[in-house]
Amino acid sequence: MNLSNATVAQIMIPIEDFDRGVSFYRDVLGLPFLFSAPPQMAFFMCGTVRLLVGVLPAGQAAQRGSAVYFKVQDIRGVFSSLKAQGVAFSADPHLVHRTPTSELWLAEFTDPDGNRLALMSEAAPAGA
Repeated sequence: MNLSNATVAQIMIPIEDFDRGVSFYRDVLGLPFLFSAPPQMAFFMCGTVRLLVGVLPAGQAAQRGSAVYFKVQDIRGVFSSLKAQGVAFSADPHLVHRTPTSELWLAEFTDPDGNRLALMSEAAPAGA
């Protein structure tokens, strides 16, 4: 047995301040809020994946190694909207890969606790 038929059900994103974290993911990013278990956990939906935004127990260090990529249709529109709300992007949306049939665009940013996040969009090449 292995994980060949598994799906990702939930991702945990560590935060330092519960209220600030909930506000960022709910109010700034606009993710659908499911429920909370204060003062440590809040749950959001992102497509079919549940995000657990949680304060770690005292003394446990946050591990911020993985990035979460949010797939969007209109990367420039979402980028502009989030930037207007104060989200600090490391760069404007930029092309990272092109094939004859598609282009992959990214725009990276962080949440208030330094977790790496990004917008991702795949589209047909311009003029195709």
